[in-house]
Amino acid sequence: MAEPLLKVTDLKIEATAYPPGEPPQDITIVEGVSFALDKGRVLGLIGESGAGKSTIGLSAMAYGRGGVRITGGEVVVNGRDILRLGVRGLRKLRGAEVTYVAQSAAAAFNPAKRIMEQVIEATLEHGRASRAEAEARAKSLFATLGLPDPDTFGNRYPHQVSGGQLQRAMTALALCPHPDLVIFDEPTTALDVTTQIDVLAAIKDAIRETGVAALYITHDLAVVAQVSDEIMVLKGGTMVEHGTTDQIINAPREDYTRALVSVRSIAHEEKVPSDDPVLRVEHVTARYRGTAFDVLHDVNVAVHRGQTLAVVGESGSGKSTLARVITGLLPPSEGQITFAGRPLSATLAGRSREDLREVQMIYQMADVAMNPRQTVGTIIGRPLEFYFGLKGAAKRARVAELLEAIEMGKGFIDRYPAELSGGQKQRVCIARALAANPRLIICDEVTSALDPLVADGILKLLLDLQKKEDVAYLFITHDLATVRAIADSIAVMYRGRVVRYGPKSEVLAPPFDDYTDLLLSSVPEMKLGWLEEVIAHRKMESAGN
Repeated sequence: MAEPLLKVTDLKIEATAYPPGEPPQDITIVEGVSFALDKGRVLGLIGESGAGKSTIGLSAMAYGRGGVRITGGEVVVNGRDILRLGVRGLRKLRGAEVTYVAQSAAAAFNPAKRIMEQVIEATLEHGRASRAEAEARAKSLFATLGLPDPDTFGNRYPHQVSGGQLQRAMTALALCPHPDLVIFDEPTTALDVTTQIDVLAAIKDAIRETGVAALYITHDLAVVAQVSDEIMVLKGGTMVEHGTTDQIINAPREDYTRALVSVRSIAHEEKVPSDDPVLRVEHVTARYRGTAFDVLHDVNVAVHRGQTLAVVGESGSGKSTLARVITGLLPPSEGQITFAGRPLSATLAGRSREDLREVQMIYQMADVAMNPRQTVGTIIGRPLEFYFGLKGAAKRARVAELLEAIEMGKGFIDRYPAELSGGQKQRVCIARALAANPRLIICDEVTSALDPLVADGILKLLLDLQKKEDVAYLFITHDLATVRAIADSIAVMYRGRVVRYGPKSEVLAPPFDDYTDLLLSSVPEMKLGWLEEVIAHRKMESAGN
């Protein structure tokens, strides 16, 4: 039998922790992990935040992120132990034999360079193709990945495309040099469900056509079930269970795996609005400066006290743009926004400190929403000082109360963001928003980057805080499972318009408009072959039309 493309044996990975007031300590974050991967096969790595998924995936490039060190075991790629390669050998390996698709394309792309230059850069650097061949390959991948105007898409800068489009461009970047192994690190996390299907299908087709092997890291078991041949379940840096996708999905042996399979059990009863809205958006139309077309068209929605309005739609539908208008970052060209019965200034500069305090925002990527050089106490304490003038011991005491409210505890007050898991970082962002004592919090995809167990914890926390604080949420998401778990009312957006709006029980009940039907049918199901069924159904519908 041929040797596997990738063989990992007894992998051990360590890092150095710096506890406040104590000497540095070496900690083991991955231990005793072994697996093998053949060409054309996909191994899914799944587990909760901090389980070691990305750390293990990056070891296939002999890379340790953030001071992480590979201290034991072997990582064999194409018959050689890459842990023994020198700097020159690793440079030849990375970006050629082994490539990487990061979770956040927005943070991975250089904003000052055009997309095409970045997609073909590694291919040219490693001499894998001429410039003409690389550009032709990139354009072909743009088309395969469903990007608009593939012949000219590469001429754009990263800020000129949506987050979902940029994530697909990064997939093209990884596939362009014809690698032997691709590490997909949460490649569809930032994508809406309709786009996710196309990207998953494209990834699966590319693997089958090129014979490339892949490690697919994700927190979504339903997604990994569509692309993986095998799944490894991880917890605390050790392997819990490893088997075929069929066995893991349909006959999990371990309690932890069974918990992952059955996640998302929140039952939220829809509340009936009983008072005037906290926020009312009326006939809002908006466009970005310097453009000749509207990105929002006559939008009308309302958010009531102590309730949640979920705004759903695919990438580029206008969800986050609506949030920018509400927060004053993008003035509307028509319409008005009313908050607590009073009109809000169209611009951020025109709003009072009280207006700013009462509307807070929690962002999708906690990693880029916090200053990495500030402690948790400083991050949460800033709004306390800005809005209420708290300082010294009073501020620290209130920060400790907020840390207790988000179920972390005051022991985290002197830690830095790098010392927190993804779920903990998002909880800190929630605490920072709560510190302002707001009446409305805009949650922009706050669980999309989290694994299901952690995301469930965040959603339950938000619901508990809503009951205690009577705060309203405008919850932007493309995850229909999240919508079912947390929403009281729903606004479905498509190309800048609200195409369906009302109580959750009505919006999610048939008959559906075509777009809402497409959204609901695109939510991944925990069964083998679901992706192929959906693609086949869409092709039949397209042929029928």
